[in-house]
Amino acid sequence: MHSAIREITIKPVAQLIAGLVLLLAAAQPASAQQERLKSTHDDWLVKCGQPPGASEEICWVEQKVTSEDRPNVGLTVIFRPAKKDEEGTLQIQAPLGVMLPRGLGLKIDDKDVGNVPFLRCLKSGCLAHAQVPDDLLNQFKAGGTAIFIVFDTPEAGIGIPIALKGFSAALDGVK
Repeated sequence: MHSAIREITIKPVAQLIAGLVLLLAAAQPASAQQERLKSTHDDWLVKCGQPPGASEEICWVEQKVTSEDRPNVGLTVIFRPAKKDEEGTLQIQAPLGVMLPRGLGLKIDDKDVGNVPFLRCLKSGCLAHAQVPDDLLNQFKAGGTAIFIVFDTPEAGIGIPIALKGFSAALDGVK
């Protein structure tokens, strides 16, 4: 593994399961979950929906991007803000065929932040999930570009830039 990348730790199993429920719900077809667009902030969307079996609606911030030089490689980045004493949740759906052991690398403004392990793959892609502590959230808010790195071979990573402009405003739109 690249020595500059540290693993972003995942919090207790209950939080992990809650995050997976959101990811799986977001991956469901529109007929299974009514999803609505609440607002748009630059490239970030604020969406809300009620996952099957949930008692209330949840909202999240989302951006979908495709690699400029590889149109078949795209990501969906979802951030669910913190509630009460919890940390926010970062969830990424990457395409099938990525190298799972390397995880998903993350840089913000060319600074290595860490990596997020992949948890499982579905028909729609492979899912990575991590809790976002306040210091990382502040880097997202203050940053210009986040680069998510997927690996298609053990040696070659594909960096997919995500514009962070509008991220803070989108978070404010979730409340």
